[in-house]
Amino acid sequence: MATATVPEQVTATAEALKLIEELQGQHGPIMFYQSGGCCEGSAPMCFPVGEFRIGSRDKKVGEIGGAEFFISPQQFEYWKHTQIIIDVVPGFGAAFSLEGPGGLQFHTRSRVFTDEEIHALRDAGKI
Repeated sequence: MATATVPEQVTATAEALKLIEELQGQHGPIMFYQSGGCCEGSAPMCFPVGEFRIGSRDKKVGEIGGAEFFISPQQFEYWKHTQIIIDVVPGFGAAFSLEGPGGLQFHTRSRVFTDEEIHALRDAGKI
């Protein structure tokens, strides 16, 4: 029986990758944290590396455009059966996120993993 390929837990659209590249050019290395609510709602937040403290229980779910992507354990439990897809939409992003003032904002979309993908993620110890 062939082993299924382990899917990426976070991906980004071409538009998001372009904005990530622009932000890296302006700010140097960046990282993402999937916010779970509070002031900015549930949104992907983008920070210069070192300006947001990752908690010891926060989970790195992957990288997009060379930027690490983290999520809280509570949010991970909610999102673990879906692939997080970071996109860009018009608007003004979260006040604390780097893209905030630029007229574009990162936006989280998702798709539910297939049963085969879930099994591959479990076998790989990712969920």
